[in-house]
Amino acid sequence: MQRSYYCATGDQFFKDDLMMIFGELTSNHAFPLDDLQKNSWMSQIKILKKTLSSLTDSFYIAFEYSIPRMGKRVDVVLLYRGLVFVVEFKVGEKVYSRAAIDQVLDYSIDLKNFHEESHHCEIVPVVVCTEALPKSIHMDVYPDNVWMPVSANKHNLGQLIESIGVKRGFQPTNPITWINSIYKPTPTIIQAAQALYKGHSVEEISRSDSGAINLGRTSAAISDIIELSKSEKRKSICFITGVPGAGKTLAGLNIANDRHKADEGEHAVFLSGNGSLVDVLQEALARNEVDEAKKNGDKLTKIVALRKSKAFIQNIHHFRDDNLQTDKAPIEKVVIFDEAQRAWTSEQTASFMYKKRGIRNFSMSEPEFLISVMDRHEDWATIVCLIGGGQEINTGEAGLPEWFNAIKRKYTHWDVYASDMLTDQEYTYGGQLYSIVDQGQLNIQKDLHLSVSVRSFRSERLSEFIKAVLSLDAESGVELFQELQSSYPIVLTRNLQTAKHWLKAQARGGESYGLTAYSGAHRLKPEGIHIKSAIDPKTWFLNGCDDVRSASFLEDAATEFDIQGLELDWTCVAWDPSLRKGMGTWEYKKFIGTQWQNINDALRRRYLLNAYRVLLTRARQGMVIFIPHGDNEDVTRLPKYYNSICHYLQELGIPLI
Repeated sequence: MQRSYYCATGDQFFKDDLMMIFGELTSNHAFPLDDLQKNSWMSQIKILKKTLSSLTDSFYIAFEYSIPRMGKRVDVVLLYRGLVFVVEFKVGEKVYSRAAIDQVLDYSIDLKNFHEESHHCEIVPVVVCTEALPKSIHMDVYPDNVWMPVSANKHNLGQLIESIGVKRGFQPTNPITWINSIYKPTPTIIQAAQALYKGHSVEEISRSDSGAINLGRTSAAISDIIELSKSEKRKSICFITGVPGAGKTLAGLNIANDRHKADEGEHAVFLSGNGSLVDVLQEALARNEVDEAKKNGDKLTKIVALRKSKAFIQNIHHFRDDNLQTDKAPIEKVVIFDEAQRAWTSEQTASFMYKKRGIRNFSMSEPEFLISVMDRHEDWATIVCLIGGGQEINTGEAGLPEWFNAIKRKYTHWDVYASDMLTDQEYTYGGQLYSIVDQGQLNIQKDLHLSVSVRSFRSERLSEFIKAVLSLDAESGVELFQELQSSYPIVLTRNLQTAKHWLKAQARGGESYGLTAYSGAHRLKPEGIHIKSAIDPKTWFLNGCDDVRSASFLEDAATEFDIQGLELDWTCVAWDPSLRKGMGTWEYKKFIGTQWQNINDALRRRYLLNAYRVLLTRARQGMVIFIPHGDNEDVTRLPKYYNSICHYLQELGIPLI
């Protein structure tokens, strides 16, 4: 991928003709080009040629520098006196808007976090509203050496850059090294879906180190299996595993996007039983497409955009219901099932079919029925199952063994491709999955396992720490937290307002934050957290902080069902006595009526523990854990219920604020 559309030394920039630079920009732009963009580029070039002539030292300039994680490009990056100026133009604008300031700050933070040569640079975000009045310069810098955004107009941009360069500049950065630096982005699943949907490749939006190599190998392995199935007219089912945050959903979206070839009769679809994830992604893609159309001067209604996004990403239960109405093969030849281990057991499916669909004596589990749907194709079909360990959080989820049992019962003519890591207890529940199916149909492939976490860019060991916390492995927990604390802040508080203030203080620009809590945390109500008040995930995740329904308004809390598969930059996890610390073990409780009751069923205990695993791994950059004080006057909220949890987490090294 070309990092920028045009780059040059300052001397070369002044020598190059305006139309030559403009031609470079237009020829390197891979997307439809409108008059607004053309006029903007022409204005930027003219302004920069004029205003940068006042600089007293050499500089290096790059137009349209790629920010892969966000699927976007910075208008201009200027390297001057060792400083990195990230410049965003708003041609014709008279007001420095909050949105523009957040945008350029987001770009700068992205470079700081993911661009290797920027890790030790001072980065200065600059908003240029060409027709605005000048503003005074405030040299305020965050602890990570990213500046608070500064503002300029078309007349004083060069003066601002010179002033900052003289006062803060040091040994110049090697521009060629900087431009070609390794980039290690970790997009949110929403950003990834939007970028892929717009035509970016997975290589453009994923890390360029071992994480991207891992993703690339897995995608290539699946592509080879699909091509083999097509050429030999065979049916295949693939099981992709991965460590938490390794990008299984990203890999699945990439496969669906890559194989979505209607002109070749090879329709592909990404399916998930996670209703919140599906709703948020469909809405995000539709909003993004409407916005892009508006920028290009085209008209596109939200209804039309949603219709398109729903063809790409669907709820697995809707797919199932559609195929109950017919015995014909679906249009899709490739289907990707996200979190496939969460598909329903035969008992859960039968109960649902009877109660919700009026169908009696339905005898298939969801995995068996879904395979039967794709088996209707006469020639070939491929199923890709994305498998997460320790993610089952709801009654009736079958787990991975049911897929293998269904294959053994009825689908011995299918080729089975599996990762070499299906031996962990989190996948097998003590069984031997490989031995269930006929060994002649089983193909073990190492590349079907994603072994590198790309979620927690601050520390890839977060999931290990949370596993140690929930396993009550204090020795490992202490060691892992010592590694985490400098790069991934985790703090405790006994006051919800303190937690909210902490979240707001951490977040910069467009970074997201919000409250989360266990779906059974009924006794958080006295603290102001009402888990029975359901959120709309689309609004909660996608709307701005001025919307009282949004995550950032910090009024409504998302549960594990709302947030599984999705992320925020910063979270508050509100911990209640459903999971409390006993003598060397967890005590599992549920609140019914007016009192706590023990949870004795092993499966329901696992669901509760997994719910906290989900909640504690949703923050990309850091989290605060809120543990109430309790109340001696309320027998349902006695302080001892909470204190044992707090003391345990403090013993691991988590500071109390």
